[in-house]
Amino acid sequence: MRLGQNFLADPNLLAAIVREAGVEPDDTVLEVGAGAGVLTERLAQLAAHVHAVEIDRGLEPELARLAAAPNVSVHWADAMKLDLAVLEPAPTAMVANLPYSVATPVILRTIQELPEMRRWTVMVQREIADRLRAAPGSRTYGGPSVQAQLAADVRLLRSVDPAVFSPRPRVESAVLRLERTGPAAPPAVRALVREGFAHRRKSLARSLELAQPGRIAAVRAALEQLGLPADARAEALSPKDFLALAGKLGG
Repeated sequence: MRLGQNFLADPNLLAAIVREAGVEPDDTVLEVGAGAGVLTERLAQLAAHVHAVEIDRGLEPELARLAAAPNVSVHWADAMKLDLAVLEPAPTAMVANLPYSVATPVILRTIQELPEMRRWTVMVQREIADRLRAAPGSRTYGGPSVQAQLAADVRLLRSVDPAVFSPRPRVESAVLRLERTGPAAPPAVRALVREGFAHRRKSLARSLELAQPGRIAAVRAALEQLGLPADARAEALSPKDFLALAGKLGG
């Protein structure tokens, strides 16, 4: 494992991921965590262009051959610091074995900053997959669930045995599929979600009051106008409820 990444060692699973991704000839694919390029090579055979992002320069010998292809751009960068707006052509899909340490923020960032992106087919830690597709009221439902589901339909494609990785990780993995259904949540909604889940044991109104004192009465009134209990906790609200609440509060 290099820099926290586990590499896929099963060619059958690689083929399945590419097949499930449904890459079209006119797609521009973003791959974060290109590793040795085994997935990159398959994607380049199908897509118009592939942006392969890798932070580990120690993998340069493995990626050098692919970097010479006319439809592959290798970006040696931290995916959380790379300016996504400069990627040309703009990505329309993400297909990746995401490094577990940045999987959630990378997915949310691409939702927000790459409006042309329509599909994500990504290998992630099973816990992350469960969190992003969690339903309101469940233990794993939280801010990332709301942000992802406001912009996309999120579903689990398959569970993945740790044995298909080298080295073998200590956690279970899963292939997750997102299909964009709308724009990313506006900044005001993201702030509301972040502040609302900051104190899970408290009611949403009190949690928001702690973030910005003086609005507890307005939050309670807005919740009641939406047909929700004034003392509801953040995990009781659906993604659409958060969007409506932000509208009521002037966000």
